[in-house]
Amino acid sequence: MAVRGEEPPAVEVCGVSRHFDGGGHTVYAVRDVSLTVLSGELLAIVGRSGSGKTTLLNLIAGLDRPDEGSVYLDGRDITSASEAELTALRRNHIGFVFQSFGLLPLLSAAENIALALRIAGVSAHDEAQRTRELLEMVGLSARAGHRPYELSGGEQQRVAVARALANHPRLLIADEPTGELDTVTGAQIFGLLQQAATEGVTIVMATHDPLIVDYAHRVVEMADGRLVDSGEVKGALDQR
Repeated sequence: MAVRGEEPPAVEVCGVSRHFDGGGHTVYAVRDVSLTVLSGELLAIVGRSGSGKTTLLNLIAGLDRPDEGSVYLDGRDITSASEAELTALRRNHIGFVFQSFGLLPLLSAAENIALALRIAGVSAHDEAQRTRELLEMVGLSARAGHRPYELSGGEQQRVAVARALANHPRLLIADEPTGELDTVTGAQIFGLLQQAATEGVTIVMATHDPLIVDYAHRVVEMADGRLVDSGEVKGALDQR
C-alpha cells in the first residue's frame, strides 16, 4: 500500500492466491502473487497456457475474488467490495479487451462503441463526439457504419479497443488481444494500446505474442500460478 501523501500505484496485488478443489486435493490457479503496476504502465504477463495469467487478470479486475491476499486499485482495497461496487467499478473505471473481440453482430462499428457510452449515461451529443474521436483514433472512420461481419479480424479488434477506451478508463485489462491476429495486425493493436498508455491509461495484459517485448514497459512471467520473473522496467517509466 502507498505511504500517506504519496500517489498509490494503479494496481497493487499483495500475496494473492486463488485455489480450487481438484478432487481431494487443492489446485492453485494463482499462488502467493505480489505485483505493483504504476499509473500509465503497460505491463505484459506471459507464460504457458494454465500458468495463471487469466485468473490473475480476473482478480485484478474484480471478476473473481482471491482466497488469500488483497488487490488494491488506486489505493482502494477491492477484495471486500460488494458486487454492486465491483460492477460500478468495472463499468466506470475499467476497460476490457479479449481475444474473441466480443462485438455485437447486429450493431455497426460506431454503434458498438456508442453502446458503452450510452450504458454509462453519456449525453447523445457527447456520445456522438466521443465515438467519432475513437473511430478516428483507431483509423476506422470510413468503416463506422459496417457491422462486424463486414470487418476484418484486425478491424474488429480495433473497434474492441476503441470500445474499451470509450469511458476514459483508468485501467485496461487485455487478455490475449492479438491471439487471433496475424503479426502485422497484432503489431497495430499493440501500438494502439501503447498509445493509450502514453495518455495515462494503465494496461495489464496477458499474451503469448513475442511482439509484446517491443511495446510493453515491463514483461513479467508466470508459471504454475506463481510469478517467476518480475521483469525489468524500460522506457519512460525508468525515470519515475
